[in-house]
Amino acid sequence: MVEGFGAEASLVECWLETGRTHQIRVHLAYAGHGLLGDKTYGGTRRLSEKMFGTGAALANSFRRQALHAASLGFDHPVTGERVEFSSPLPADMAGLLDGLRQRSGPSN
Repeated sequence: MVEGFGAEASLVECWLETGRTHQIRVHLAYAGHGLLGDKTYGGTRRLSEKMFGTGAALANSFRRQALHAASLGFDHPVTGERVEFSSPLPADMAGLLDGLRQRSGPSN
């Protein structure tokens, strides 16, 4: 866990073996920690407005899976050279995190 928001939500960092989003979604759901916005594996759990204020509204209406690949890397199939890419957190996810932090404050 990178950052916790009460008992209801956490920011986690995962490293994939296969590079498939399904791997994260299924394993986290099995552990009882489905992704916000994941209609298939995330469940119907909603964050408490009493605890999170506007952060709950952002989380409960998030329109996609709250999943972001900050970095990707692989060995090029022809040259064998290591290729790596990185991407900043999208604005919608940054806004979601800001909303959760405003109400609950981070806990590790």
